[in-house]
Amino acid sequence: MKIISWNVNSVRARIKYVNELLQTEKPDFLCLQETKIIDNEFPIKSFTELGYFSYFFGIPSYNGVAILSKKKSINIEKLNLCNKLDARIISAETSDFDIMSVYVPAGGDTPDPNINAKFRHKLLFLDELNQLLKTKKKIIVCGDLNVAPHEDDVWSHKSLINVVSHTKIEREKLKKILKDCNLIDAVRYFVNPPQNIYTWWSYRSPNYKISNRGRRLDHIWISKEMKNKLVNSKILDRYRSKDKPSDHVPVCLEMKN
Repeated sequence: MKIISWNVNSVRARIKYVNELLQTEKPDFLCLQETKIIDNEFPIKSFTELGYFSYFFGIPSYNGVAILSKKKSINIEKLNLCNKLDARIISAETSDFDIMSVYVPAGGDTPDPNINAKFRHKLLFLDELNQLLKTKKKIIVCGDLNVAPHEDDVWSHKSLINVVSHTKIEREKLKKILKDCNLIDAVRYFVNPPQNIYTWWSYRSPNYKISNRGRRLDHIWISKEMKNKLVNSKILDRYRSKDKPSDHVPVCLEMKN
């Protein structure tokens, strides 16, 4: 079984690359974030032709999540946290587990919840996500969680320690979710520090390969009871070199069926 998570930064703008990914990698599940499209405009036909069921939750212009699956799901949940109708979580139930596509708020620029409402929202979202995941027994969580939890998940821990996405409070909240909800960071299971892993490079960098100032913001987590099914993980960074790419790249996890 192959699972891929990707913040596509507009499914409409990147439809060619999504189709290419489905055709070359042939994942059983593709979880998308920042689809930026309303539900009645989601490109179902394109994915149906490739053999995928489409499940999606969108609003105009921003956010939005989706799950593409080779098999029809038993039940779909579209979830909102923090009393905001902002299309950040969709969950699909299968006969063996639930799979969830999550887009955590970025949090703005100032890492102070007292003066930055966006950062305050992000911290509350992570707390409520913790409570939500506690209710799930067997789950795979995919998404742009907008937090780089380890020192080796950023190009410079020293430079970014007070930058939103790598602050101490964000990293602690992410690690608390893993602990409280009995989850495993599946990508780091295969690649231990001090080896760096990045899934995002800013558009501001003229040549991301040379500067390589990346962060690992995209994750796949699994319930601990599924640990013995883990096979491999990889970062498909070739998608960052495409013409007009997303600033994120796909994260891939392989598991035994």
